[in-house]
Amino acid sequence: MLQPTPLRSTSEIKPGVPSTKDGITLRSLFDLEESNLLRFVFSLTGRRAIAEEIVQDVFLKLHACWRDVESPRAWLYQCARNAAFNHLRKAKREVLQSDHEQTFHRLEDKDQQPDIALQNMEATTALNQLLENLSQIDQQLVRLKYFEGLKYRQISERTGLTVSNVGYRLHTIMQTLANGMQPTERGDSK
Repeated sequence: MLQPTPLRSTSEIKPGVPSTKDGITLRSLFDLEESNLLRFVFSLTGRRAIAEEIVQDVFLKLHACWRDVESPRAWLYQCARNAAFNHLRKAKREVLQSDHEQTFHRLEDKDQQPDIALQNMEATTALNQLLENLSQIDQQLVRLKYFEGLKYRQISERTGLTVSNVGYRLHTIMQTLANGMQPTERGDSK
């Protein structure tokens, strides 16, 4: 019977990327800075998925020009900051374009009946009045959730309320607004 030969440990695989003057490799820089860079980009964009994508792209760009970069850490943060701002500018343009298109389509809709248009305007006015009657904190909660699109956890961090309190208050606010928007029944007495 054949005796199995003992396994020898393999030597550590070292990346083919050379070290910088400080003796740091791209891999060690990634290990040191990835989470900090993610937090930095997240603080600029407010979206984890976008932050992860930007950080990945920035490290890939650094890999491509590793030999030419004298201060990789500073280069990473500068490049990540620029990429985050570029993303925000692009997103803002998309939102503005979308808003413009919606307004155009509303103005273009000539088949809309005048009484329906009047009802929509009345409903909007009534909703705005109901929102104005809310407390400042409730108005802030509505604005953060429905206009800025934040999650309960993010609203909690901004307002200091607990996540469950944010959820409860928003649920109560929506019920109040819905009840306020109900058409009042006319007491037709015969």
